[in-house]
Amino acid sequence: MTSPPGAASSPPEAAASGPPVLEIAGAEKSFGAVAVLRGVSLSVRRGEIHALLGENGAGKSTLMRILLGAESADRCQMKLAGEPYAPPGPGAAQRAGVVMVPQERTLCLHLTVLENVVLGLEPARAGFVRRGAAREIAERALGLVTGVGRRIPLDVRAGSLSVADQQLVEIARALAQGGAATREDGLSAKVLVLDEPTASLGQDDAARLFTRVHALKAAGLAVVLVTHFLADVRAHADRYTVLRDGTVKGEGDPKVTPPEQIVREMLGRELEAARVEPGGDARGAPHDEGVLLDVNALGGCDRPRSATFVLRRGEVLGIAGLVGSGRTELLRLIAGLDASIQGTVRVRADKGVGLLSEDRGGEGLMLSRSIAENVTLSRRGSFVSRPSALFAEGARWIAELSIKASSPAQSAGELSGGNQQKVQLARLLREDYDVLLIDEPTRGIDVASKTQVLALVRELARRGKGIVLVSSQLDELVSTCDRIAVLRRGELDAPRPASEWTEERLLLEASS
Repeated sequence: MTSPPGAASSPPEAAASGPPVLEIAGAEKSFGAVAVLRGVSLSVRRGEIHALLGENGAGKSTLMRILLGAESADRCQMKLAGEPYAPPGPGAAQRAGVVMVPQERTLCLHLTVLENVVLGLEPARAGFVRRGAAREIAERALGLVTGVGRRIPLDVRAGSLSVADQQLVEIARALAQGGAATREDGLSAKVLVLDEPTASLGQDDAARLFTRVHALKAAGLAVVLVTHFLADVRAHADRYTVLRDGTVKGEGDPKVTPPEQIVREMLGRELEAARVEPGGDARGAPHDEGVLLDVNALGGCDRPRSATFVLRRGEVLGIAGLVGSGRTELLRLIAGLDASIQGTVRVRADKGVGLLSEDRGGEGLMLSRSIAENVTLSRRGSFVSRPSALFAEGARWIAELSIKASSPAQSAGELSGGNQQKVQLARLLREDYDVLLIDEPTRGIDVASKTQVLALVRELARRGKGIVLVSSQLDELVSTCDRIAVLRRGELDAPRPASEWTEERLLLEASS
């Protein structure tokens, strides 16, 4: 496993020593008859990056919700800076200096950076916000996450920032909530939880983000890193803890622990690799059976500026590129969701084109509705008037894709990220589209689910589907695709066989 670009530039810091700033002992939590946490213990030292690992459903989120006061434990003892700690709610946790940046973006994009950082903390007098004091809080908080010589403007709308800068604003707001910017003598927050902080970032932006995380670590902050990216863990974490089935199954130094061992601890078994043959047309996919999609000089209002390619039956075509290069925008143009300003899209597929959105919570699923309703959402037919048939259709796809759920009536929002992704895929497969546009299918899901999803992509190609796959994980593109094209500065290069690419060459091409 290679370290992510930028890892070598991380400060050569020794792991933190001394007494832990956070101690969790014997955490237990059950929901009904289901035990989610079974005596979990965790300690994090001051000035340490501690990775919390595990498959979806391992108990990581529940443990963090207890830490942040959003959930009460059945049994648990916690200490913060040596003192008993039992927050009755998130506000109490923030006042104690324990804050979190969630995986899903929570900024108010229509508000300014200043308004987002001080949201809920606005200094006021006689019912009016003291703008000068608010700016001072925001500047101090942003100074902690941007460093010297870089500035994020306070008066621009948050929605106008890059995804990477939005992530920094999220961290600044969390630190402000933890009291980090209300005093002049520096960092007062004690524990920062980062939940999948690089899931939406390209590798360059992720490296820059970790540079700032290391700066916060050097200032004495304890960082809990919840992630599925083992490369990030090996490059940046001082220690790791693995949860499986609500218990601790492994811990240690990730820099000296083989990644295969960490995977075994997460899964309880050897990880079966997806059976993917070497890249390129040598896979034997029936590419000579015809073109399903012909895209010529396609351009949008901003990006991409120009994209030309053909997609053949039985082929997986990968699109590589940095965040902001226009990968998602390209898929949306092809699907007809956004208007193009130039070029053409010719669909030669009798069964049409389906899109799996990268934003499964905002676009891909109705999280408050049942699995069965989500699976049949595109084409309901008689299911509206026949609940039993709706239930049976949901059960069919739960079995087909091995979705972990209590029943087809369970709401999609109650599922783990990997199982939500499978529900999205189930809806597309039920429609039987000839062309599938798949955007970041493994974002925020665990190792085993990633393997299953990528193996399913290859199986769909073997069945004759044409697939355009966008992924920030370059190893996934190299191992899964037949051909790969690089989208760079809005321009799509000509696709080349996957056998000609490595992760390093893809990154160099995308960033040049």
